[in-house]
Amino acid sequence: MREETCLSLWTAFRYMLERRWYDQWKEYVETGDQNSSSFPGQIDNTELFEDLESYHLKDRLVENEDFVLIPAEAWHKLLAWYDMLPDQPPLERKVVDLPSTVKVEVYPVEIFLCLHSDMENILTEQFSRADAIHTIQKTMRKLFEVPESAETRLWMKSSDTSCERLRNIHMTVLDSCLSSGMVSLFFLVVIMEMRNADGTWPSSRPQIMRNSVDEQDSYRGQPGVCGLTNLGNTCFMNSALQCLSNTPPLTEYFLRNAYLEELNFTNPLGMRGEIAEAYADVIKQMWSGRHYSVVPRIFKTKVGHFASQFLGYQQHDSQELLSFLLDGLHEDLNRVKNKEYIELRDADGRPDQEVAEEAWRNHRRRNDSVIVDTFHGLFKSTLVCPECSKVSVTFDPFCYLSVPLPVSKERVMEVFFVSVDPAAKPVQHRLIVPKAGKVSDMCTALSQVTNVPASQMVVADVFNHRFYKIYQADESLSLHLCVRAEDGDELVLALYLRERSHYREYGSSNSNYGTSLFGHPLLVSVPRSQCSHEALYQVFLQQLYKTNGVNDGNGHGHIICRFSFDGAVIYHTNTEHYYCLNFTSSDTDDEEDDSDKPGTSKREVDGQGEGSESEVNQSNDSEEQVDSTVVNSSSTKDCRNEDGTSVICLFSTAQPYVAIDWDPDMKKKYYNENEAEKYVKHPSMEIPHQQTRVDLQQCIELFTTVETLEEENPWYCPNCKKHQLATKKLDLWSLPEVLIIHLKRFSYTKYSREKLDTIVDFPISSSGEPPSRYDLIAVSNHYGGLRDGHYTSYARNKDNGQWYYFDDSKVTYAREEHIVTNAAYLLFYQRQDKIRQPTLPTPLDSCSSLTHSASGVASPNNREDGATSCVNMETD
Repeated sequence: MREETCLSLWTAFRYMLERRWYDQWKEYVETGDQNSSSFPGQIDNTELFEDLESYHLKDRLVENEDFVLIPAEAWHKLLAWYDMLPDQPPLERKVVDLPSTVKVEVYPVEIFLCLHSDMENILTEQFSRADAIHTIQKTMRKLFEVPESAETRLWMKSSDTSCERLRNIHMTVLDSCLSSGMVSLFFLVVIMEMRNADGTWPSSRPQIMRNSVDEQDSYRGQPGVCGLTNLGNTCFMNSALQCLSNTPPLTEYFLRNAYLEELNFTNPLGMRGEIAEAYADVIKQMWSGRHYSVVPRIFKTKVGHFASQFLGYQQHDSQELLSFLLDGLHEDLNRVKNKEYIELRDADGRPDQEVAEEAWRNHRRRNDSVIVDTFHGLFKSTLVCPECSKVSVTFDPFCYLSVPLPVSKERVMEVFFVSVDPAAKPVQHRLIVPKAGKVSDMCTALSQVTNVPASQMVVADVFNHRFYKIYQADESLSLHLCVRAEDGDELVLALYLRERSHYREYGSSNSNYGTSLFGHPLLVSVPRSQCSHEALYQVFLQQLYKTNGVNDGNGHGHIICRFSFDGAVIYHTNTEHYYCLNFTSSDTDDEEDDSDKPGTSKREVDGQGEGSESEVNQSNDSEEQVDSTVVNSSSTKDCRNEDGTSVICLFSTAQPYVAIDWDPDMKKKYYNENEAEKYVKHPSMEIPHQQTRVDLQQCIELFTTVETLEEENPWYCPNCKKHQLATKKLDLWSLPEVLIIHLKRFSYTKYSREKLDTIVDFPISSSGEPPSRYDLIAVSNHYGGLRDGHYTSYARNKDNGQWYYFDDSKVTYAREEHIVTNAAYLLFYQRQDKIRQPTLPTPLDSCSSLTHSASGVASPNNREDGATSCVNMETD
């Protein structure tokens, strides 16, 4: 025990004694004569000091020559026996654990201290390399009379003027300097700054949405009623932040600075405390009551730094951001510094209560944070082997519930039916088809209302004035246009419209004009026995006059067209009409590589072909404006009918198409765009679409329904010793203080991808048995579809109990009766027994009060969904 005590003293402190006094004391002790002239008198270290005013230690003192080091126990004995000269300080020195040795620190680090608000007033103090940054912080508070209630942070400034945050106040001075890459500790400045009343820091005051700082500082509003500026497609982040900001236990944890003592800087799964600090800064600004709107730029940068999927300014999912943030905050604030390995045990028939308590204890042994305290609950998971009936029961923690929406097996589709009859306008139909159906199912449904056999229909997807894809009957449903075709003896040609530029293309080896697509493409059905040039010419001409708004004033006319086929050139001329027909048959994918213009032939790409520009000029001077194009010889063949007339026979499996090039002046004169856009609405379009409604309870029941594991995710049965497609059932065993429910509106299956706009009727206040009674406190909304949209949020202020609608930087009052919409995506509930009553009165005239935005401009417009200002529903 005595040896352990001595070791402890040695590893803690040593004291310096001036060598001459020590030698005299030693001689006095060895003589044993108390009356000896060698009596040392009071302890005197005068020779070790530079002067007797500052008692600053002399430089370059050498151990055992200028001084000796004695243990603390010996020092206290000597001090009791001999006392010390008045006013002389004891020279206590720490034993520090350096990277390669343990050494007594004779010369402490001299650090210059100052406040950020007064950089001229610099004080000097000495600290050991083993002192924690917290010691410096405490010393500075005392020296500069900083109130304990003030939140502070420290910066370290070295001689090269660079600054670095001293984030971990529990780290030693030495470790802080080494981690920052500092070589010398002999010129170190520590700056203390205090958080402003508006939640910002003096060193990084964010841009605020006001013209004047004075105006911003003079604003006094309801804490928490603060917008968040959209930095560019960041509405998803703003929506999630507003919901968390209005989660009372989490926000109050940050506002009372409880997080400062729990920041975990060493957790390998965490973000060095930076996510927690960045989130705290946003919350403190939002709840200062001094901002109309806050710019969360630093927070966005931190999120992108630690989660690369959120880098840049693309639209993301608010639930994905929330999931990352909850996990990041948990790991940054995890009170468990060293996670122990825990071997999980099977239930083995033990009572559920016992197994559940064991699972929760194991979870808390590795995960202990405010996030676990607030948001974590337990699932009961039951697996049953289909072969041996082995039952496995486990209890697993969860942070939020992702519940499915009851999905109908049918879907409503809107399609256009285009008849081959050129006199008939396209007809828009609303059909009910199987959700996992095929193209043939849609054709069957359409056949019932058009009396056209499904086998005579061609289905196509139209995009950017062209047929993006022609579908086969056995393909899954994903289409925009339905076109009727004739029987198997018919050839179906795609007909594109292109406008030709006035100017020839520069920088190419040919002299062609550039073209761009316009109008609606057509599918034209032609009998294979009548594919002569003359017959095709008449068919196309008829289609143009009847369906595409082409009009020469008399209802008829001619097309200047040129067919180049096997060296033979046929012209149809009319001096007033300048648009030409180009026959092409090639694979669309190959064509994409050569040109972005459908109908582009090999000649137009290579600058070569059978019909040259000189041939056109020799035939007719008026045809200088007409492009010449050849039929792809690999896919066509010159055939003869019995009467000797020429026909075009197509043998390629690729979809053949025809491109009609228009002179810009002729297009403007003869093409009626309004007429070409007209279509007829079928009576089915007039039937109101019934909005599907379900209860939240149905979603939760669906979540807890027994299901069979998929083949990609089997369960290993310990009895059968092999993987099995077991049945699985999830139950809610214990619920957290704040329950987050994620409504899975985005459905991704092997058959379809869609967003479900089902209205989920969720309660504002539940009436279950304690402790499962919850009140709604926030909702994250998503408007739009799969590819785009806009996020907003509703939230109830914890201080005054008023509901607000948050739309980025705009904040408006809201009413409870308008919160339930088909846009609800994330629901935040708090247990009723944990909710404290509002400390402030509810605004008297909340329904008619004016909104405020970042600019401070009020708007009296009332919204139908409960907010008092119009909502911009445009995509970010």
